[in-house]
Amino acid sequence: MSKSLNSKRPFIAFALITLIVAGIAAVSDQAIHWLGLILVFLFYFLIFGIGVWASKKEDKSKANSFLLAGRKLPLWIAMLTMAATWIGGGYINGTAEAASGSGLLWVQAPWGYGLSLIIGGIFFARKMRRYRFSTMLDPLAQRFGIKMAAVFFLPAVCGEIFWIAAILTALGTTFSVIIGLDISTAIIASALIGILYTVIGGLWSVAYTDVIQLFLLSIGLLLVTPYIISASGSISDIWSAYELQFGHRAQLIPQPALMGDHFYSWMDTGLLLIFGGIPWQVYFQRVLAAKNEKTAMWLSISAGVICILIAIPAAFIGMVGAITDWSALGLAGPESHASVLPYVLRYLTPGLIAMIGLSAISAAVMSSIDSSMLSASTLAVINVYKPLLRPDLSSTKMRSMLRRSIVIIGLAATFLSLSIESVYALWFLCSDMVYCLLFPALCCALFDPKANRAGALCGFIVALVLRIGGGDATLHLPILLPYPMIEDGMVLFPFRTTAMLSGLLTIIIVSRITQHRYPATVLKESE
Repeated sequence: MSKSLNSKRPFIAFALITLIVAGIAAVSDQAIHWLGLILVFLFYFLIFGIGVWASKKEDKSKANSFLLAGRKLPLWIAMLTMAATWIGGGYINGTAEAASGSGLLWVQAPWGYGLSLIIGGIFFARKMRRYRFSTMLDPLAQRFGIKMAAVFFLPAVCGEIFWIAAILTALGTTFSVIIGLDISTAIIASALIGILYTVIGGLWSVAYTDVIQLFLLSIGLLLVTPYIISASGSISDIWSAYELQFGHRAQLIPQPALMGDHFYSWMDTGLLLIFGGIPWQVYFQRVLAAKNEKTAMWLSISAGVICILIAIPAAFIGMVGAITDWSALGLAGPESHASVLPYVLRYLTPGLIAMIGLSAISAAVMSSIDSSMLSASTLAVINVYKPLLRPDLSSTKMRSMLRRSIVIIGLAATFLSLSIESVYALWFLCSDMVYCLLFPALCCALFDPKANRAGALCGFIVALVLRIGGGDATLHLPILLPYPMIEDGMVLFPFRTTAMLSGLLTIIIVSRITQHRYPATVLKESE
């Protein structure tokens, strides 16, 4: 009886969340689109059910089953879960937002992240899988010590939390536009459902729900795209109007002569996204869960190609949103570029098609939350809590701590998402910190045999000072260092790449200077 009750508890919790959201919608002053709300929760239930079912594949007798699916992920599942992890709310909504507000020239994240997966697969995936690490910070812990690994944990976990918050912000915006539900309720409900099934099943649940996510997302985009094209004339008409509106910014390839100092900023952000997309636990969790080195490499490369292709319809929707004369349709237009995707789908496609498309996309987006929650929790327990506080932590207690960490990190990201407006800005910020602070350390840990902890600490400090000195509008940080090319309160000088390269060179130089006092250690195979 108790076993039967335990198996039903997740679904009871899901039902309670659904009833609470429905109650809030019923007493809301806003006009609620009940069909859309019902469809969203049907798709949510599908993903939730898959997550609970997949949790049964976990082998509770093995410590790495919850974290790494026992290192048994086949190529097709690993490839799809990797792609689906990147293709979240920030990816789809953020791509449409950038295409609508800034032009295709500044839609850098899709191809930047796609290239990061390809480069990561070629140069990083095989080596990480060969040493059988459990987390991205394991090589840093071996080379630089567990205390330095805990220092690098801070930018890693912040990046994951920002990523979750970007997804939740995109979901809230979508719910608000297409269903009429207030943003806060949508964010909280989505977060609770994501936390619930991640806590239940670990990486097996995450992987299988990601496969469903990618399928739903593809169906949703394929369903709405023909209607959007027909509502705007033809593809050639859309392109002509878009090019007329944005000029050289309508092109993907920059023209330095026309961009001026902004070209350096474009290069800086492009490099940030390419190499800042590599040092992520959410990426290496899939790599390390692969069956072997070859699978680890190819899952990354193939996922990179999928990510680039999936971004095309999202960018197209943003283009349509930018050129549409909303006043001629008797509409005020999107409140901000962040809401352009749900706005286009709602008003330029038939009602039922819009509801089905948005519901599928929303449910798919929601399942991306689980990956980052599991990844950040893994780092917190494996690389901070266990080595520093509980070295004798058993597998059972470790699993319990992981579940608690998932809840804490999920709630932290939820609170952050309630105060952020721009999906793209938050999505972009995710890679910023890991690019400047983590990428140099990971490169040196894997490829520089003389790198030591003194070099790692100095490199971290140098990169942190140079990065913070450039300020950040999203976090309301002022510009502190006298960088050149400051325009309208924004540094156009490539200070992020400067910070990364300075940190990298500092690690290399200081490590060699201090080699006699802090000899470098050698990487060893884990497990």
